[in-house]
Amino acid sequence: MSRPQHFGWFFSRGFGPQGWARPYWEWDWAWTEPQLYQQSARELEQAGFELLIIEDALSLGNPETLDLRTRKAYGGPKHDPLMLVPYLFDVTRHLGITPTINAGATPPYLAARQAATLQGLSRGRFGLNVVTDTGSARHFGAEQIGHDAAYDRADEWTHLLHDLWHGWDDDVLVEDAATGHYARGDRLRTLQHEGEWFRVTGPLNAVPTRWGDPVIVSPGGSPPGLAFAGTHSDVQLALAPLDVASVRDYRAKVLGAPGVTRRAPGDIRILFVIKPELVSSPEEADRVVAASQHPDDAALREVAEAWSSDLETDLTTQDLDRPLDRRIFAEHVSAGTIRGLYGKAADAEEVPLRELLARKARKGRILDRTGLVGTADEFADLIEEFGDDADNDGFILSGDLHPVTLHRMLDDLVPILRRRGILRRGFGDGGLRDHLLEF
Repeated sequence: MSRPQHFGWFFSRGFGPQGWARPYWEWDWAWTEPQLYQQSARELEQAGFELLIIEDALSLGNPETLDLRTRKAYGGPKHDPLMLVPYLFDVTRHLGITPTINAGATPPYLAARQAATLQGLSRGRFGLNVVTDTGSARHFGAEQIGHDAAYDRADEWTHLLHDLWHGWDDDVLVEDAATGHYARGDRLRTLQHEGEWFRVTGPLNAVPTRWGDPVIVSPGGSPPGLAFAGTHSDVQLALAPLDVASVRDYRAKVLGAPGVTRRAPGDIRILFVIKPELVSSPEEADRVVAASQHPDDAALREVAEAWSSDLETDLTTQDLDRPLDRRIFAEHVSAGTIRGLYGKAADAEEVPLRELLARKARKGRILDRTGLVGTADEFADLIEEFGDDADNDGFILSGDLHPVTLHRMLDDLVPILRRRGILRRGFGDGGLRDHLLEF
C-alpha cells in the first residue's frame, strides 16, 4: 500500500457561471442558486476529499479589459463566495470549505468575526484562502500598492486575525446560571494595534469554540509568498513541473521559508494544484495530444483570452508575430502568473507571441511527464510516485464545481486511489485541521 495523501478541489471559476461555453451548460443548473454547488459538495465529500477552495476576484478588471473578462465568463461575473459557504456546510458533515478572502479589502476585525462565526457553525470546517490582489483597490477608495507591499499588509492582517481570535482566555466564560454571570470582561485581552497598515481595537465579540482557529490557505511561489506561507499557512497551494526533483525542491522552499522555524514544519500541508485531462484509454490520450500539436488561430485566440483574464492584460491586441513586451503588465499583476505564461523555456521572452500561445495550446502525456493527458491509472501512478518518492502531501484538482466535471475527473480515479491506499475512505469526528494532520 502507498502512503495516503490529501485531496481537495479548487473551484476555479469561483461563484460564477459553472459550465459556460461547455456542453454541460445544457444541464440547465442555475449557477446563482445553491443547489448546483450543494450537490457537487456532497459528491466531493463522498469521494473522500477534505477541502473545497472557492476562487474569487473582487473586480472585473480595468476598463480596457471588461469585455474580454466577461465575454466568456473567464473573469466574471462572480458572486460573493462567503455567502455560499453556509449552504455548503448545511449539506456536508466533513468537507472543509475555504473561500478566498482578500486581505486588502476585508477589514481584519470583520474578517476575524466572520471566520470565528463560521468556524463554530461548521464544527471546525472553515478556512480562509488568503490572497493579496491589489487590482480591486479602486473600488474601495484604497491605494493600489505593489506585489511585495501587499504581502507585508497580508502578514499584518493575518497576525491580527490570530490576535483577535485569541482575545478570550479559557477563564473568561463563566456561564454560571445560578448567579447569572456569563463572562468576565476583566479577563478579556483588550487589543490596541497601530501598525503600518491597520489600526484595530479589540477584543473581538465572537467567542472561540473548541474547534480552534480556522485553517489558513495561501497561494504564491514568490519569496514574499513563501515567507507568508512559512509564517501563517496551514495549507500552501503549490505549482511545480511534473517531476519528483521539482516537487522536492518546492517543498524544501516552503519548509525552509522564514517563519517556519517558529512553527512545527509538520503542521504545514503543501498541496499541488493540478488539472489533468483524463481519458478512457492510452490510444485516446495519444489522439488528444496529437490533435493539439498544430493549433490554428482560433485555438490560439482561446488561449490568449484565458490568459488575458488572469493577467488583466488584453493579449488579443498584441502582435502575434513579435515577442511579448513584459512592460505591458501592470505592477499589481501576479509575477507568478506572468512566469506561468512564459513557461520554463530559455527562449520564452524572445519567441513571437504566436509561439508562446502555441506552447500553451499543445498538450502532453502524463505517461512520459510531458503533460496532463492520460488515463486514471496513469494519473494515479503520478500521484503515487510523488507521494512515495517526493513525500508529497497531496493534490488540489481544479475545474468548475459542476457534477459533470467532477464525475468525468473522479469516476474512475477514486476507486483506483482507494485500492492503492492513497485516498481516504472515511473521516474522523474532528474538523478540517484534524483531517489535514491525520497523516
